Order: sequence, then C-alpha cells, then structure tokens
Amino acid sequence: MSAVPPRYILKLSCPDQAGIVHAVTGFLLAQGGNILTSAQHGDADHRRFFMRIEFECSQATPVPALQAAFAPLAQQLQMDWELVGRETKTRVLLLVSKLGHCLNDLLFRVQTGHLPIEIPAIVSNHRDFYQLAASHDIPFHHFPLLNSTAEQKAAQERKIREVIEENRIDLVVLARYMQILSGEMCEYLSGRAINIHHSFLPSFKGARPYHQAHERGVKLIGATAHYVTSDLDEGPIIEQEVARIDHSMPPEQLVAIGRDTECVTLARAIQWHAEHRVLMNGNRTVVFR
Repeated sequence: MSAVPPRYILKLSCPDQAGIVHAVTGFLLAQGGNILTSAQHGDADHRRFFMRIEFECSQATPVPALQAAFAPLAQQLQMDWELVGRETKTRVLLLVSKLGHCLNDLLFRVQTGHLPIEIPAIVSNHRDFYQLAASHDIPFHHFPLLNSTAEQKAAQERKIREVIEENRIDLVVLARYMQILSGEMCEYLSGRAINIHHSFLPSFKGARPYHQAHERGVKLIGATAHYVTSDLDEGPIIEQEVARIDHSMPPEQLVAIGRDTECVTLARAIQWHAEHRVLMNGNRTVVFR
C-alpha cells in the first residue's frame, strides 16, 4: 500500500486585486502541490480577499520549507497568512471557574476523538474540577483569586502566562471562566483566545443573561463564541446558536437549555479555529465551514 501524501492547510487574507488565485495556485503547482479543497471570499465593503486551501504534496516537504518558499509571494501581495501541516493538532489551554458543563463536554469530545485538539493543561480559580481533570490525565492548575485587587490579578495572570508558554499553547479557551481578563492579557492573547458567552450577542451582555431574557419575554435564547478582546463581550464572533423557549419556562429552565447550547457553540468554534477555518476581518470573522 502506497504512503498517503502529506497534507497542508494554507489560509490567507490580503487586499483584493486581480490574480491572487492564479498566483497562489501557481505557487502550489510549482511545489508539487495538489489542491484537495479550496474556499474563497471577497469582501466588497473592505476590498479584502480571503482564502483557505487544503492541499497535498507528492513529496514530504517540511512545513518550514513551504513557509519560506511562500513568504516572498505573501509579502508581495501584503498577506496575513498561515501555512501548517494538516495533522498538527492545536494545543489548547482551558480556563474554567465553578460551572463545568463546557469543560466536561470538551473533554469528552477530545477523549472520543470528535474534537481534533490536544489539552495539555486546565487552569481554574477554584478547585472544583481537579478530579475531573485527573480522570482525563490532564494537569490541573489552581490559581485562586481571593480578592479582586489589581496586584493579585496581575500575579495570577502571570502564572497563567507561564502555563501557556511552558506548554506551547496555541489557543486559550474560556470555558465559562468567570473572570475578566486584563487589557494586557487580552493583548497578549489577541486572536488566540475564545470565550463562550451565555447569550446571543449583542443582546443581554454581562451577568445573568438568561434572567434578562426571561424578564424581556424573548422566544429564543442563544450562545455566542467569540474571540477575546479588551472590550467585554465585543470580540469578533465565530459561531452562534439558538434554542426556542416559551412563556411557561422559568429562568432555571432557560439556564439548563442554554447550557446545552453553550456546549455545542463552543465546540464548533474551537473545531473551526483548530482546522484553520476562521480568518479575522476587522471586528468580524470569515468562517469557511
């Protein structure tokens, strides 16, 4: 049986102009590449072009060599780009507080092979889920916040950064981590931190959104997965999901329904990020599903 050719993913965005697809596909042909899937989008409002290509090469070319070969074209066309090996798994750090439904769901999806990521560590400001982490053989780091002083928060975030750097983390996921990250931490994690908000943003921001929704008598509730920025609950949205409710349901039932929605929404966003399907477009995203 012949060996399967190595596969790669190239994603890029750049100012829109004629010849981009020709230039990129010509480069791949010159490298012995064969395109397996291709998706593209032109944003007419901002005159910006987006593209994601999955390809294989007849020869097992190292990723750094492909990156070095592509760099001059990327510079010429002013690209923001990324070229990776398809089989390289994204290393994810999970942050959690005292609500563990998203954490438990993600761990189960990884364990059963339905979410193609690695989880080298879990961080929490509480000890509630250290046994759950241990059952999956994942190191659990308890960094408490006994009060909300700026000094203690800065010290705690320094410890989180140490975990990120020691474990070569690619993506940080706030799996119902009920702490607001500092502006400095948000800048450090720009484009590589995802939060799940228990509301269909931009409605019902902040705390207790399901109770806010109940008071307004809405017929749909939802969840939003978005990139973390220093503007609370304002980061670029990756995925949203909704569930239908009615007037007979108390807030507690909305919370239960919402938690299922949060799990599904967060898992999709993480998978799309890990598969390099999400491209930033200012305060929005382009998602090639």
